[in-house]
Amino acid sequence: MKPEEINNIKKEIEKRIEEAQASIENLREQTKPVPPSVALGRLTRMDAIQQKHMAETNLKTTETLISNLQKALSRINDDDFAVFKMCGKDIPIQRILAVPDAKVCIPCVSGKKR
Repeated sequence: MKPEEINNIKKEIEKRIEEAQASIENLREQTKPVPPSVALGRLTRMDAIQQKHMAETNLKTTETLISNLQKALSRINDDDFAVFKMCGKDIPIQRILAVPDAKVCIPCVSGKKR
C-alpha cells in the first residue's frame, strides 16, 4: 500500500475515533438511571427504561468500535496491515474502515476462492 493511502486511512480512522468519542458522551447521558419522576404512566416509564437499554447497547458497540479502530491505528505501519492473512490479497480501504479488525476475507472464511 502506498504511503499516501496509509496516510488517508490513518486520517479517516482518527476522524472516526473522534466522531465515536463525541457520541460516547451523549450515550453516557442516555444510560443514566431512569428517575422516578418519569413515572407519569406505566408505558412512559417502560419506554424510558427501554430507551436506556438501547443506549447502553449503543454505548458498548461504540466503545468496541473505538477499541478496534485504535488497534488498527496501532498496526497501521506494519508491513501486513492491509493484507488478508489467508490469501494475501489487499484489504480494501472501505473494509478496513468498516471492520478494522478484519484479517480474513469473506471468500476465505466461506471456503470459496477468489
